Amino acid sequence: METITETHRAEALAQVRNEIAAACAQARRDAASVTLIAVSKTFPPEAIEPVIAAGQRVFGENRVQEAKAKWPALRAAHPELQLHLIGPLQSNKAKDAVALFDAIHTIDRPSIAAKEIAKQGRRPLMFVEINTGAEPQKAGVLPEHADAFIESCRKTHGLEIAGLMCIPPFEEAPAPHFALTAKIAARNGLKLLSMGMSADFATAVAFGATHVRVGTAIFGGRTGHGPSGQKKSPDAGLGG
Repeated sequence: METITETHRAEALAQVRNEIAAACAQARRDAASVTLIAVSKTFPPEAIEPVIAAGQRVFGENRVQEAKAKWPALRAAHPELQLHLIGPLQSNKAKDAVALFDAIHTIDRPSIAAKEIAKQGRRPLMFVEINTGAEPQKAGVLPEHADAFIESCRKTHGLEIAGLMCIPPFEEAPAPHFALTAKIAARNGLKLLSMGMSADFATAVAFGATHVRVGTAIFGGRTGHGPSGQKKSPDAGLGG
């Protein structure tokens, strides 16, 4: 695998930002309406620092334990940073997740988050994950259950749901999955959409994405992942 230098990462970040701006212009949207989440999963602090130095302020991690090991020190040095959980929210990690993350993109069991939010008094931005492809190996709420689930989050558990997240099946065209997620969000009065990764964020922007999760296109390939811009497996796409 090609070694990625500090300069390469800064240039890659600039390229992604330019592509987001171009996609927004094509969709007649303000580029400021799309938040770029730089997905730093598996990368150490020394690989993240150059991206911070290049002006990136919002980052995403898949695993609570990994984030807990590296982000407190990074945020102590850069208190303006935001951290988003884009991997599964597990019951045994909920306490740390609510304490550490500013946003959680993978709500599919509301009681887990509600309990810790009530205890800690923190209210991370919350997205419900929609399993648009009904893939059995993936977490998330099935589209036909989404309306009832969102209502339950609000009325039963007192959660303030801000938006929806989806991860299209990697072997399918993403556009129909983005369109479906946007439709569910609209009818439930949700304004935020976490959609799009390295290979398809421009398409996601066209369908209204407000948050795009881009990892490989900025940081380079990871061990066990495909080359830049490609998804190795259905579940590799959490941060794309």
